[in-house]
Amino acid sequence: MARQANTHGGGARTNANGLHFEQTTALDTALTFAGYRVSGHTVYDGTVKIGLSVQKYDFYRYFLEPNHIDYTDYNSKKWLPDECFVNLQTHNVYIIEKKFQNSSGSVDEKLPNCDFKKKEYEKLCHPIGFDVEYLYVFNDWFKHGVYRDTLEYIEDVDCNYFYNEIPLNFLGL
Repeated sequence: MARQANTHGGGARTNANGLHFEQTTALDTALTFAGYRVSGHTVYDGTVKIGLSVQKYDFYRYFLEPNHIDYTDYNSKKWLPDECFVNLQTHNVYIIEKKFQNSSGSVDEKLPNCDFKKKEYEKLCHPIGFDVEYLYVFNDWFKHGVYRDTLEYIEDVDCNYFYNEIPLNFLGL
């Protein structure tokens, strides 16, 4: 996958390595490198509109609001995905969260929350006929044995994880 920095990073405390990881695993870059055209937030295969690529607040602005979904009718909080691909052909929403670590830290405690967050996104997407897949993109740190139980749990609750790249085939492309 081509490496191109995006202009969006993580939270205020994201370290330089984590920010670089988020920037070099950009969905739009992966889509373009694979031959798709991204115009604004719309993804095309040739001239056919196949999906949306949105981040954070744009998930609401370009997908939910045009579909007449007011998040406050379903969730008490606005959840902000690192990235999201909406496959308009398969009616699947892929919530992509990126996690980078180079030492033990607070992200360890956040990983099992994927089940809760997937359910929150499902509340928003099911009324308009879209299924939700929740996936993490990890760096190699998460291959350490201490994550075995956490990774098994992620799979047990029907969430997914991949290492170092966004797998376009998983997104139905």
